[in-house]
Formats: sequence, C-alpha cells, structure tokens
Amino acid sequence: MDPAHPEEGVERLWRSYKESGDRDARERLIVQYAPLVKYVAGRVRAGLPPQVDQADLISDGIIGLMDAIDKFERQRGLQFQTYAVRRIRGAIIDGLRRSDWVPRSVRDKFREIEAVQVTLERRLGRTPEDGDVAAELSISVAELRSVYGKISYTHVASIDEMGAGYENSSDQGMSFLADHDTDDPPEFLRALHELPERDRVIVALYYWERFTLAQIGQVLGISESRVSQLHTRAMLSLRHHMTVPVG
Repeated sequence: MDPAHPEEGVERLWRSYKESGDRDARERLIVQYAPLVKYVAGRVRAGLPPQVDQADLISDGIIGLMDAIDKFERQRGLQFQTYAVRRIRGAIIDGLRRSDWVPRSVRDKFREIEAVQVTLERRLGRTPEDGDVAAELSISVAELRSVYGKISYTHVASIDEMGAGYENSSDQGMSFLADHDTDDPPEFLRALHELPERDRVIVALYYWERFTLAQIGQVLGISESRVSQLHTRAMLSLRHHMTVPVG
C-alpha cells in the first residue's frame, strides 16, 4: 500500500478481493479496519458490568468486521465504515446475548418493567418517570434502576437496530446509522421527540456526537451508571414508539 496515497491502496485491496477473491487482500482489509472494532467495543463496554471481558467483545467484533467485508456491496455507494460499524456492533451484542451473563431473574423482571412502561405510556400520554414505573411494580426506584443497569445492551434494541435508515446528510455524526433499506425518517423523529429532554440529550450525545457514557455523565452532572440507566429507558421508549402506529 502506498503510504503517500492510502486511499488508492485501500481501493486496490477492495478491487482485488471483490473481483478475484484474493484472500491476502481480505486479510489486509481486516487489518486496515481493525481499529473500528476497538472503537465499537469500547463504546459498548462503557455500558456493561465489570465482569464482561473487553477481549471477548473485540473477538466478536472481529467476526462482525469479517462478515461486513465479505458482504459489503460497494456499488450501493455507502461508505464501508458506515456499514461495518453496524455489523460490528450487532456481532458484539449477539455475543453478549449468547454469553447469557444476565441472570434469568433479572431478565424476567426486565420483561415485566417493559410491559409496565408500555402500559404507563398509554395511560399517561408521556414517557413514565422511574418513580411511576417503580410505583406500578411496587418496587423501589433503586431496584428499578439496578435492573436497567444490568440489562443494558442485551435485551434492549439499540438505536442502530431501530433507527437504521434515518440518515441526516448534514450531520456526519449520524451517518454511521444510515442504511438504504429503510426510508421512513418521520417515524423515528417522532419517536425521538416523545422522549423527555434529558433522554433526548443522552441519545444525541451518544449516537450523534459519539460521547462515551462517562463523558455524557460529566456533561449532565450525573454518574456513568445513571446515564446507562437513562439510555436503557430511552431505548425502551423508542422501541415502543417505533412499533406502535402513530395516530
């Protein structure tokens, strides 16, 4: 690869692999884009308990990267990084789900919380606060937030899964969420608008600006674990609004 013209070198690797199946070119593409795996794994790891091994996330992410390289269709005009980030994140989250590190009791409680949140949203006409959900379940707010923290990234659909296709060409921070398979941005934007202001800020900083959970906590003056809890709550609400017809 020519150090003076790295883009041309990468382009040659893509042509070599896609046109002739050159395995050496594939290996070099994996090395070229490996930093994406570390980046995505770091972002996912920020919202997980300490017992989750970063090395495991990276291993799953590499599988996602290889899958992305194999399946990427250059003629569609989408940047590879945009496509790969979603594949890598999906592979990491699939690995977390397979590892089954969340106890069944927590998973069952989360399903109960999810059902109650949907019911309260319909009844109240707004995203319920933690106190609303906790009171409905007859548990403490601390217990509710503990479940949110334990379950994040394993049972809550990420914004990548729900918001794929909502590309804002004027915002490069959002571009990695883009996919040309979906074309109904208003639905996603309506769902986002329904969130409480602080939840919207967390979504914007995390997905648009690519802040870590710790950085968001510093901005908002709250702990990293609280940001993780609010992120989980926001994802629950977004998923509900994305699956319930408007009007």
